[in-house]
Amino acid sequence: MAQSLDYYFTLVSPWAYIGHDLFTDLARRHGARIVYKPVNLGEVFPNSGGLPLARRHPLRVAYRGMELQRWRERRGLSFSLKPKHWPFDPTLADCVAVALAQRGEDPGPYVSAAFKAVFEAERDMGDSAEIGRVLSALGHHADVLIADAQSAPIRAAYAQNSQDALAAGVFGSPSYVRAGEVFWGQDRIELLADALQSGRAPFRPL
Repeated sequence: MAQSLDYYFTLVSPWAYIGHDLFTDLARRHGARIVYKPVNLGEVFPNSGGLPLARRHPLRVAYRGMELQRWRERRGLSFSLKPKHWPFDPTLADCVAVALAQRGEDPGPYVSAAFKAVFEAERDMGDSAEIGRVLSALGHHADVLIADAQSAPIRAAYAQNSQDALAAGVFGSPSYVRAGEVFWGQDRIELLADALQSGRAPFRPL
């Protein structure tokens, strides 16, 4: 039976962007099913001890900038450290991924394209028109999906993802959950790869 990996992320997260294609390729190689669960960090952070970037100590903010440069080089990517429209409200863009998943479609290509739009092309993915252009380029009916993303059932599913994240022990983006074991951050993808390769039992909190 194929393994299932819960994928908690938000499209405003540069760390999720850095790891997205690597993670989806890893899942594909191991025949693992990805369960896309976009989350609202505004709900997750206050309930898990996290702080938004604007409220972090300047030392932590400075170190974050160095880490972004290190991982940009390590992953062989080219992206802006301070995209023109970042930060933005990711709610609608995130909810499009929820809507795709609810339809039984693979949100992966959309999520990948949306990340690239934000961090490489510096487009405003808080704007419905820009989201629509990304969707149309992928062959989707943009108006229909954007309307779905704004509907009460999809917004409720998005809110539930944040509750599911906290219940699973997730407190940041991206987090990959295999059989209840949380791997937080794109820098843990190699550890997730080891777990998938070995098939070991999941580790649990002490």
